Amino acid sequence: MLSRRGLRIERIVSTGQCSPPGFWYDQPDAEWVLLLRGAARLRFADETEARALRPGDFVDIAPRRRHRVDWTDPEQPTVWLAIHYAQ
Repeated sequence: MLSRRGLRIERIVSTGQCSPPGFWYDQPDAEWVLLLRGAARLRFADETEARALRPGDFVDIAPRRRHRVDWTDPEQPTVWLAIHYAQ
């Protein structure tokens, strides 16, 4: 949607996708994500349980905090707004 130095805004649509087994995002920038539609489970390497997300839920992910998408609803599109930003 928009990309500038130190800032990237994305609209992501998932239709049942999840992160591959053993894969973790480990990004150099922070990321703020808002679930707009659908449902998902987001897991952090430093937490024992995945977080269930519904529309309106958001998470601010610190740089280098390892995370993965455990599940997205296969019955309907899951729509995310992701803002990647430098700290």
